[in-house]
Parts: sequence; structure tokens; C-alpha cells
Amino acid sequence: MKVILDAMGGDNAPMSNVQGALEAVKAGVAEVILVGDGERLLECLRDLGMGELPQGLEIAHASQVVTMEDNPALAFKEKKDSSLTVGLNLLNEGAGAAFVSAGSTGALLSAATLLTKRVRGIRRAALAPVIPTGKGGAVLIDCGANAECTPEYLLQFACMGSFYAQQALGRPEPKVGLLNIGAEPTKGTQLQKDAYILLQKAGEEGRIHFVGNVEAREAVEGAVDVIVSDGYAGNILLKAVEGTGLFLARQMKAMFKKNLVTKLAALLVSGGIRDFKKLLDASEVGGTALLGISKPVIKAHGSSDARAIHNAIRQAVDFSRSGLIDDIIANVEHMRVAPEKKSEETAEKS
Repeated sequence: MKVILDAMGGDNAPMSNVQGALEAVKAGVAEVILVGDGERLLECLRDLGMGELPQGLEIAHASQVVTMEDNPALAFKEKKDSSLTVGLNLLNEGAGAAFVSAGSTGALLSAATLLTKRVRGIRRAALAPVIPTGKGGAVLIDCGANAECTPEYLLQFACMGSFYAQQALGRPEPKVGLLNIGAEPTKGTQLQKDAYILLQKAGEEGRIHFVGNVEAREAVEGAVDVIVSDGYAGNILLKAVEGTGLFLARQMKAMFKKNLVTKLAALLVSGGIRDFKKLLDASEVGGTALLGISKPVIKAHGSSDARAIHNAIRQAVDFSRSGLIDDIIANVEHMRVAPEKKSEETAEKS
């Protein structure tokens, strides 16, 4: 299987991207097409001790790079020969099974939506990272792609997130919870109240295993397998989890370095510490699936190192083989709100 990699995207590009791709190829994870400045990519390979392009690695030249300063909504149009645009066009042409980028999230979302297109019937694509919880992780959807949402968006996020949790987490009947400030159905803004009704109905029809509202604390403890949210609240939850993890890691390091006794104690629990750090390490996951797009697209973290890129490529392969997009296509009609229902809701609010 071939994976297309935006070799120029991310804080550590292109070296970390090239190194991660090379490691993935050597490990037999996938063949990789590196998209970017051909001469710079060859130079990276030479710096890694590769005199020639190794088998399983290809280069597709792209003369431009989408930067964080570019307008994310227009960058892929204004820079038609960027590694992002060229890479997605290769995906559309079938040159590879999936696309990975550590570049601008907004630019990737816009380009994937307008070039690769959403699955017909899906209103918005959503970012769906797996965040650490007390029970092995949960899919958080959405975490920033859509700051403003409608109840129908959240219904679609819940269904797509449920399919993804089955594939990514191996949960045959994932519990779906709506992120809210309380467990009662009457809690939250009008968005959460209206979305609750749609999710409850989907649960009664057996489309998802909806367990009601879930507060952030319970979500992190592992109460659900899928956390459904608008992108605004979801991004706050994601950054809070990441920040808490970094804080705890620093505190533990300082605590164990305090004196000889604590250093000896650290040796005794070193295995547990490693497992804890691994749980909080985004590089272990690789990236975030962009759900709702008609082909597999993975957004890797902007600060991805070679290991993170390697794992993002592995994640892209898993995503491509999962049949997740086929599941979404087959069930999209059950994720839509009838036009008359929307009209009734608009009339009630006015």
C-alpha cells in the first residue's frame, strides 16, 4: 500500500518527515510518496546516509509550501504547486491510498473538503483524535474543525465517531456521550439540548449506543468511548488534557529527582513511568483522522518528529484498510435531519 506524505508540512519539515517515511518503509508499514522540493528531500536522504532513493520511497516534486502565515481557506488555491495541493491531487488520482500532513490544520481541512470532497450527505468533516482516558482512550469528535455547529452536525459526528471507535479502539459497541456541563437532558445551550434529542433517537433506533450527556471529568475518567462536541468546546477539552499531561509529567520528574531516596524510588517504578509517558505521548498515536472526507486523510501534529510521522503513516494504512469510509457512505442517510424537521425547529426558535 502507498501513502502520500506532505513532506514539507510541519515544524520539523522536511527532515523529520523524510526520516519518519524512511523508517515506515524499512519497517514494511507502507510504501511512501514524499511530496515536496525534490532537491531538499534528496539532501535529507543523503544526510541520513542514503546515497540513492531506496525501494519503496518515491518523490513527487512540488515547488511551493503552505505556511502558517498563509490564509488557510485560500492557500491551496493560491499555491497550486504546494506539497499540500499536489499531494491531495495525487490522492484523488489514486496514486496512493491515504494522505498524511503535519502542516496547517485549517489549510488541510479546506483543501481536503474542496479538492478531495466530503462524503455525499456529510455536512462537515471533523477532526477525531483519540485522547487518553482511564479506560484506554476515547474518540473526541470534533476537536477544532467546526467551531460553530448545528444539531445535525453533532448527530453525524456521533455516528462517524462510533464507527471510528470500533475500528481504532476495537470497541464493538462504543458508548457515545454528548459533552456537556451536566448529565441532565435539559443542560447546556440550545445546541446541546437539540442534539440530545437527535442522539437519543439514533440510540433508540440502534444506530449508536448513546448513553446521554457526559461531563469533561467523567469523559477523561473513561465513561464513554466517543465524546461528541462542537469544535470549540472539543478543542478546549483536548488542550486541557494535553496541558494536564505535560504538567503531571513535569511534576513527577521534579518529584523523583528531589533526592537519592526518590531517585531510587523512580528506578523501582520506572516501568510504570514509561507506560504513563507513553499514554500521554501524542507521537504514539501518530495523528488525527479527518472523518467525513471521501478518502483517508490524517492530520499529524505540527511538531511531529520522525516517530510521530512513522506512526501517522501506520495510522493512515489502518484507516485505509478499515472500511470506515464505506460504513459512513452506507449509513449516511440515517445521519441526516429531514428538511421539514429543520423548518419546524427554525420556526420554533423564531
